[in-house]
Amino acid sequence: MAHPTRDASPPAHSDPAQGVRLNKALSQAGICSRRRADELILTGKVLVNGVLIHEPGVKIDPNRDTVVVNGQKAAFSPQKTHIYLVFHKPVQTVTTASDPQGRPTVFDLLPPEIPRQGLFTVGRLDFYSEGLLLFTDDGELTHRLTHPSTHVPKIYHVLVRGQVNGRTLSTMAQGMRLAEGEVLAPVEATVLHRESPERALLSLRLIQGVNRQIRRMCRDLGLTVLRLTRVAQGPILLGDLPRGTFRPLAPEEVSALRAAAGLGPVPHASAPPACAAPARDDRRRQTPPHAT
Repeated sequence: MAHPTRDASPPAHSDPAQGVRLNKALSQAGICSRRRADELILTGKVLVNGVLIHEPGVKIDPNRDTVVVNGQKAAFSPQKTHIYLVFHKPVQTVTTASDPQGRPTVFDLLPPEIPRQGLFTVGRLDFYSEGLLLFTDDGELTHRLTHPSTHVPKIYHVLVRGQVNGRTLSTMAQGMRLAEGEVLAPVEATVLHRESPERALLSLRLIQGVNRQIRRMCRDLGLTVLRLTRVAQGPILLGDLPRGTFRPLAPEEVSALRAAAGLGPVPHASAPPACAAPARDDRRRQTPPHAT
């Protein structure tokens, strides 16, 4: 192949009026997330028809243009099917493909028949949190749902130890400033059940994705988190899905989720071989004594 030129002009086969943005094409093909595509393009890792591209918004024709990412030719398919899964993450797992500390990951727990290539987790749950976790190879949807400007709500059930009163709930509802300085959007908080004067089960509705937000909020309010479970993300509900198992989203759920993220018609979707299939490691829940 000829040496790439650094001319960032539009590729020869592009039609600016009809083409697809390069970062979007890479994302839709499941090659990487749109955010990662932006990084690769801006750092000079993407060629289109032999031209080194530095602008994520350059439009291409996936059916005609040749795209090379990190030295590998990208394969585009107009009939690509996408996978959409709900997984009930157990505690003591991390939501990354690999972990330098050797801890089990959610990918380790998926059955072997689920293809890993291009599969993303939509957001994260920390090591000691559990509940609803979405998997998909729909990079456009992943980008929208994880972008700070997209406020698709998430609902958590949180068992806490400490005094929960009207002032506690009001502080969350007004929007807190964390000890580290971050200003939070209002959080809808209600008491679902009081096990005792010092233990309460809360329902928290968040529209942000601040790192460890719930644990840090509770810490600043003098509460200790004993259990944290995500039960909903937008229109998708965890329901009674057993811990450590997955199920495919129904077509209407995919449509509702994409609509909540501001996206158009649903692309082709494929169902995995089995519904509610058990994970490879059916670990029992263990709540650490100080999960803060």
